Amino acid sequence: MNSALTYLQTQTVYFAITAVVLPFAAFLINFLLLAKSKLAGWVSTGTVFISSVLAVVVFNRVFNIQQIHIKLQWFQIGENYFYAGILLNNLSVMMLGLVSVIALPVHLYSTAYMKDDAGYSRYFRYLSFFCFSMLAMVVMDNLITLYAFWELVGFSSYLLIGFWFDRPAAVQANKKAFIMNRIGDIGLLIAIIIIFTQYHTVDIDQLFKPDGLVAGSVFKNGMWVRGISQIPAVWQYVACGGIFLAVAAKSAQFPLHTWLPDAMEGPTSVSALIHAATMVAAGVFLLGRVYPLFTPDQLTLLAIIGCFTAFMAATIALTQTDLKRILAYSTISQLGYMVMAMGIGAYATSLFHLVTHAFFKCLLFLCAGIVIHQIKHIKEDNDLDIDPQDMANMGGLRKKLPVTFIATLVGGAALAGLPLTSGFLSKDGILVQAFEWAGHKGGALMLIPVIASITSWLTAFYVARMILKVFYGDIKLATLYPHVQLHIGDGGWRYVLPLILLSICSLFPLFSFNPLSFTNSWLLYGFSTYKDYTASIFEHTVPVVITLISLGVIFYAYRIYVKQPNLVPAQPSLLQRISFNEWYIDSFYNKVIVKAVMSFSSALYWFDRKVIDGIVNLIEKVGRAIAAVAAWLDKNIVDGFLHFTALFVQSIGGFARRFQNGRVQYYLFSMLLAVIVVFILKILIWN
Repeated sequence: MNSALTYLQTQTVYFAITAVVLPFAAFLINFLLLAKSKLAGWVSTGTVFISSVLAVVVFNRVFNIQQIHIKLQWFQIGENYFYAGILLNNLSVMMLGLVSVIALPVHLYSTAYMKDDAGYSRYFRYLSFFCFSMLAMVVMDNLITLYAFWELVGFSSYLLIGFWFDRPAAVQANKKAFIMNRIGDIGLLIAIIIIFTQYHTVDIDQLFKPDGLVAGSVFKNGMWVRGISQIPAVWQYVACGGIFLAVAAKSAQFPLHTWLPDAMEGPTSVSALIHAATMVAAGVFLLGRVYPLFTPDQLTLLAIIGCFTAFMAATIALTQTDLKRILAYSTISQLGYMVMAMGIGAYATSLFHLVTHAFFKCLLFLCAGIVIHQIKHIKEDNDLDIDPQDMANMGGLRKKLPVTFIATLVGGAALAGLPLTSGFLSKDGILVQAFEWAGHKGGALMLIPVIASITSWLTAFYVARMILKVFYGDIKLATLYPHVQLHIGDGGWRYVLPLILLSICSLFPLFSFNPLSFTNSWLLYGFSTYKDYTASIFEHTVPVVITLISLGVIFYAYRIYVKQPNLVPAQPSLLQRISFNEWYIDSFYNKVIVKAVMSFSSALYWFDRKVIDGIVNLIEKVGRAIAAVAAWLDKNIVDGFLHFTALFVQSIGGFARRFQNGRVQYYLFSMLLAVIVVFILKILIWN
């Protein structure tokens, strides 16, 4: 099945498998041996560290050098053979390294962040299982095993989002995430069935490589044709629609995005991992895996939906007051950029933004975690009734949390796409290619890069607003509660070290020695779609215009939130209410869709109780009545006849028994009597 591998290739495969399995080993150790021990955190952190080292080694041996595909026969159905194995190509080793490297600072941070939590060991069990699921998913070589680990990613995220299961909001959030992701999972399952029906294989490499089975398919006379196999073309649209549902659910794209902001009910360290490189990245990763399946028209639709999602989420983030909720909508917006980039053909740049976003978004969530943690300490130490996540209770924290402040500045600059950051390279790369794509398409599609640019400026504004409200001005708690004690700080090295590492990775040198040009980023050259890219005039004009206006927007935010806060209107406008209420999309779902589903469920319940159960109960009553009649007939007629017969036979027997008394004289008398009777009857008959 597999061509002979060299010793180095075999070793690379073992390294990759070990990197995947180690977090699962940590899960088992913590579950079986360390259920109540603080060692659980260090076991999980240690295994993730080793996984990170191995993943980096695998990345260096595979990326832009070779592809390694190894598989074994799994099972057989009829004449169809199914294989399971691992596929190490540029996409899979990039994700393998990204997930493990991002998970490492999150684990280290968590050992301090969760140290006082009663569920400390349980938290690391869930976290290790989550990492195992994601790492396994990205190296799977076929759609069936990919789907299996896709489901495990969803299940483990359900556990982490609802980690504090004693909080009703957390329980509601993890149920919402689980149910909405089931919608996407059904779509992916349908797509896999259709793909197998058409191509008779689920092998990802055979299907989606540049000269693979999908690339050799054509549409002809309303049919989807591949060689001698053909099915109606509508099934290709259904398959792509199913994949989009899966992407929309996992990567929180409109209209299945509303679960992600609610997922903030989990620990902040969980949010950092989910939003950075694991669950929400899975949707974009899936797009990268099956990219050749989409037609140009379908890709254009992806671009439109991604652009709309990015813009919508950015407008919502403008007015939110919950620190983590701002970052959640920021994640949705950036994922919209990635999906849009896939739609416009900027495949490599989309994955580039996936990588850069992982570092600065993880950094921002960890910074938010420190801020929230310290506000919570103030709340508990001073017995205050406040929300630790509400920015109204923050302000002026840059002097109290200097490392966190600097790290937030770096992460915020990368998120806003300012020069010298990784976000500038990847986001402006998407915008440049969007303008180039729209220039060729023309017409209304020119709105896509325009709206994407406006979204970039909105991002700069809400990032500036967030940083200014949290770190600048007066310490609002000290103003509101003069007696309050402010014994806060950045925390120990387990808090600070992850921030420093992620801050370094959020700057440009990790990806390009040229801080002002995305075309020199080495990561882009790992994907064939980028190798033919030729720069245009947009490469120089778009970043300059975007950056200058972004800086102007940041200065405007500084004026209204620091210098002249009275410029902020006391009464929110209609647009502000729409933004604050999240475009009323969640309200619409709750009042229309959820209510309709609940009403339909109630109707089905009534139908089940009154009609189905009524019919069943009626049948039961009729059956019991028939049984009662049958019992009476059996007892009084059938048994009565039998009893009568028995009594009759018994009577005859009793009567006959009298003639058998053993007396000879009686027998002689009986015989004489019988002769006399016969003689008399004979005379009478003759006469």
